[in-house]
Amino acid sequence: MSIIKNYNYILNSIQSLSKETKLIVVTKNQQIDNINLLINLNHFHFGENRVQEASVKWKYLISNPKLKLHLIGKLQSNKAKDAFEIFHYIHTLDSEKLAKIFAKLEDNSIKKIKYFIQVNIGNETQKSGISIDKVHHFIQFCINDLKLNIIGLMCIPPVEDDPTQYFISLAELARVNNLKELSMGMSNDYECAINNGATFVRVGSKIFSSD
Repeated sequence: MSIIKNYNYILNSIQSLSKETKLIVVTKNQQIDNINLLINLNHFHFGENRVQEASVKWKYLISNPKLKLHLIGKLQSNKAKDAFEIFHYIHTLDSEKLAKIFAKLEDNSIKKIKYFIQVNIGNETQKSGISIDKVHHFIQFCINDLKLNIIGLMCIPPVEDDPTQYFISLAELARVNNLKELSMGMSNDYECAINNGATFVRVGSKIFSSD
């Protein structure tokens, strides 16, 4: 099966570069049967881009206590409650409004989510994320004022550029703010991301592609 072959190739590639980096398999638009192939290989970290799709797809699978579901796509505030119910990690926390919603949800629940703050590392007007000059203040607000469990930073570099400089910049931002986790790197640049400190990489197309 090509999915298993592709998965093993990616996993071995990651482990050859770092024993610490975790692979998030991105399962956007994937059928349950394809996901189960990887669960049967004891892979448990999966990423979804859309809350609505994830809620339907993972409704029954998520009862497995080993599964860890990551939201890696843009989150609208009106979907925050649904996201809170299903996801274990949010990689796209990018506004005070969203942070306040999650803080209120956590006040009324025993559940605690692990959050990455999305940084607009390339200062792109069309991209989501906190601007670099506001990252420190936003981190302090989320941790000190809202008591959220901010574990790291996330970015998506400009598509047309060499991602190296952006990964280096994100790693430095995390270091000066005492955050240990870095969610960066996708199918086409995960090796570069790992070489620059990624602790989570988000790979989908290179696993599920039939090429």
